[in-house]
Amino acid sequence: MNPRALLLINRHSRQGKERLSEAIHCLETLGFHVIPESTENPTHLGDVIRNYQHEIDLVIVGGGDGTLNAAVEAIVDTQLPLGILPLGTANDLARTLGIPNSLPEACQIIAGGQLRRIDLGWVNGKYFFNVASLGLSVKITQRLTKEVKRRWGIFAYAATALQVIWESRPFHAEIRINNQSVHVKTVQIAVGNGRYYGGGMAVFHDATIDDQRLDLYSLEIKHWWEIIPLLPAMRQGRHIHWQNVRAIQGQEIEVYTRKPRPINTDGEITTHTPAVFRVIPKAIGVLVPPL
Repeated sequence: MNPRALLLINRHSRQGKERLSEAIHCLETLGFHVIPESTENPTHLGDVIRNYQHEIDLVIVGGGDGTLNAAVEAIVDTQLPLGILPLGTANDLARTLGIPNSLPEACQIIAGGQLRRIDLGWVNGKYFFNVASLGLSVKITQRLTKEVKRRWGIFAYAATALQVIWESRPFHAEIRINNQSVHVKTVQIAVGNGRYYGGGMAVFHDATIDDQRLDLYSLEIKHWWEIIPLLPAMRQGRHIHWQNVRAIQGQEIEVYTRKPRPINTDGEITTHTPAVFRVIPKAIGVLVPPL
């Protein structure tokens, strides 16, 4: 009996609209019974998944990290296996899991049926796959419009980041973990669950998405230009060894600021400080390449 797959593709993603028919053909060739659904509003993806939960064997999401994040709560609730077709701009979750951007190869991985239980991050009731952060990354998110991402692709992240860094101003925050408190003056606090975010930046060099821990770094620079020598190390997650970067690991972390500051989760602004971050171990099953 052919596995019944609910295929959700974000038509607004960089490749979504033109790759839909290719994805259906590829999956059907591999033996899936495909039920394609689309929504103009990604926030409705969860409702679509719940509506189909008793009629399907798995959910396949085509899009970027924002589209996947829009579906994650329903995946947790239904515990359906998740297949990923990386059709977004950054595809950081796919990069963390070793899923290639090639659509035929990503379909083959789903057909291979290798299920891996992965952790999720959680902040103030909102799940995230990759990273939740405040500071520089929020300003980057606010400026990375759909039009900018569609036009410039992955280069949009770098160009926008440089502009935001140049304008950056430090803010005060309190970080609490294991009944200890530290006060910082920082331009960015990032809390990672997976390894990659922001178009290929690494949170920690050894982070994995099933290590049952959160990895926090605080970027405590005084002048914008101090971040420039850090950028190559940030690609590999080795910035945590630099003097003006604070690194903390744990299963639950609290962050407080003088006034509420917005927090982005997987590239979408969803909550604000004060914030409680937790790791949810082995929360969902994702179809991944064989080890």
